[in-house]
Parts: sequence; structure tokens; C-alpha cells
Amino acid sequence: MVENNFKEKIIKSLKEHPEGLTILEIAEKTGINRITVSKYIYGMTFEGLVHQRRVGPSKLCYLKMRK
Repeated sequence: MVENNFKEKIIKSLKEHPEGLTILEIAEKTGINRITVSKYIYGMTFEGLVHQRRVGPSKLCYLKMRK
């Protein structure tokens, strides 16, 4: 149950910021630990829900648009 709650918070945060967010920004906006956010983003990337793009030293995360 907690897993779905974290995932929902991350998805909601990414929907509100289509310009992309770093893992740290997602953690700050959702109140979830940075390491936990990283774990979920990794899984969501593998599932095809999230796309990451390297910008300088950080990675921006975007919610993939479903067609």
C-alpha cells in the first residue's frame, strides 16, 4: 500500500512539472527520502513510465506521455 502511495506522489509531482524535475526536487516536493525516490524512479523508468535526460551533472525526470 505504501509503495503505491509513493508512486502516486511521484507521478503527481511529475505531472505538475512537465519541464522535468531532478530526484532531489521530487524528494523535496513529495516529502519522500531522496534515496527512496531514486529507487522508485529507477523502477518507473524500467516500466516505461518515466524518462530521464542528463543535463549537466544531474538527470531530469519526465513523465512519459502515453499515446
